[in-house]
Amino acid sequence: MIRSPFVAYAGPFFVFIGLLALSRVAPLPALAIQAGFVAIMAAVLLIVARPVLDLRVRDWATPLIGVAVFAIWIAPDQLFPGYRHFWLFENSVMGRLQTGLSAEARGQTAVLWLRGIRAVLIVPIVEELFWRGWLMRWLIAERFEKIPLGTWSARAFWIVALLFASEHGPYWDVGLAAGILYNWWMVRTRSLGDLIAAHAITNACLSLYVVWTGKWEYWL
Repeated sequence: MIRSPFVAYAGPFFVFIGLLALSRVAPLPALAIQAGFVAIMAAVLLIVARPVLDLRVRDWATPLIGVAVFAIWIAPDQLFPGYRHFWLFENSVMGRLQTGLSAEARGQTAVLWLRGIRAVLIVPIVEELFWRGWLMRWLIAERFEKIPLGTWSARAFWIVALLFASEHGPYWDVGLAAGILYNWWMVRTRSLGDLIAAHAITNACLSLYVVWTGKWEYWL
């Protein structure tokens, strides 16, 4: 059993980032990459993060937060087509709007299911453990496990929101809005389970939207 709180909260995130980088250069079929990604991350979460995982949802409004973040995510592109091609979003620092799925992979049902599972079941747990479970508390005190979830600190709140935004590349603006809303919800609910659920609902809505509309660029 993993006894280090840091490893339990932050370890899965670093494994996820490593796999993401590897998946972009590995000469493997898309199905193998997606299946391997899901299998490895599921094992990591089960072995490493299980001691600190709490998936209980305590607030009835949590699904509404998830849907609200989804609406925020797609709103600018719906209201202002071409908006995201402006230099503030597509540049050498933030990257370009391009999906990690090839045209061939987009036609494979199994690949889409696995990519959706990754977005809905893996990413919310990994990111919420790291951003609001660990970093938001570590910025308050190095012995973060002594700090209750959702403890208010303006410094921690805004640093996490900004870093969360930067993680999302050309979508940094809506990433910032999402980070602020998720952070606020953590402060309000003090519940990791509510944040994971809200994030999962956001990603489920976005995944359905991507497949339905063919807006593959949302799956970076």
